[in-house]
Amino acid sequence: MSDSAFFCALTHEGVLAVRGSDASKFLQGQLTCNLNYLNPHTSSLGARCTPKGRMQSSFRILAQGDGCLLAMARELIEPQLADLKKYAVFSKATLTDESGRWARFGISQGDALLATLGLELPAEAHAMASLGDALFIRVSPGRVEAWLPAEQAPAFQAKLANALPQADVRAWLLGQVRAGIGQVFGATRELFIPQMLNLQAVGGVSFKKGCYTGQEIVARMQYLGKLKRRQYRLALPEGDVPAPGTALFSPVHASSVGEVVMAAPAATGVELLAVLQADAAEHGEVHLGAADGPRLALLDLPYELDRDREIQR
Repeated sequence: MSDSAFFCALTHEGVLAVRGSDASKFLQGQLTCNLNYLNPHTSSLGARCTPKGRMQSSFRILAQGDGCLLAMARELIEPQLADLKKYAVFSKATLTDESGRWARFGISQGDALLATLGLELPAEAHAMASLGDALFIRVSPGRVEAWLPAEQAPAFQAKLANALPQADVRAWLLGQVRAGIGQVFGATRELFIPQMLNLQAVGGVSFKKGCYTGQEIVARMQYLGKLKRRQYRLALPEGDVPAPGTALFSPVHASSVGEVVMAAPAATGVELLAVLQADAAEHGEVHLGAADGPRLALLDLPYELDRDREIQR
């Protein structure tokens, strides 16, 4: 259903707000993305890392009002707030959980409907536009996120329901899997570095912005090219949807060769993103959960990794 027209509520994520005169300056030293690229027409993906380059969270970030909003897995909001506040004590920046202030919807193949509302959103990923207090972000081809103040949500949802069928959030996650956009969840917190999720290939890492927490490790991995594990898209012909962090195995290795990043049910079976050892992916025989578990099939990603292009951001 991910390629069909529908809408759904994005209740699996929360919104962390950083506001104040130092909000952007503070975040610039904390996040992998370049805050200088944010404006009323452009959002970004990004991550917050430990000093060792491990991702504590991944998110979509946009400028709003007197600061920035970051949408991330709901279970990561509290730990990220607690950790970031340690570094914000000397900045004029206030960090809060604004999940209750915002309603967010995913809209698939709904450009015709948005046009009737007077919205013209560019086709490029990360493009952004607004209608009053509502914000709209192109996250991948045919897929748009709508962010609205919570009090406006019922009226907007009614407009969506008059034009599009409502779907479960798993249909939205399937579109995300097919777009190759991985995400950190509670079970995979501090497990991956950004390049393992191909974050640099989808605009979530800047190599020109200067220092941030974990920058040395992330930059070294990019420039020295020593990454042995990265994200792939795979299919499971049948079975239950595996949870993030589920181990993957290969008969030619004695131990786990990777972990599930995220997964969603498809028309036939399950599709998922997983971080795999490159040699296991090249061998082509990967199993879920155990060496003799269900076999996974490798699928294409909609983008290519290009180190020279990635380091220009």
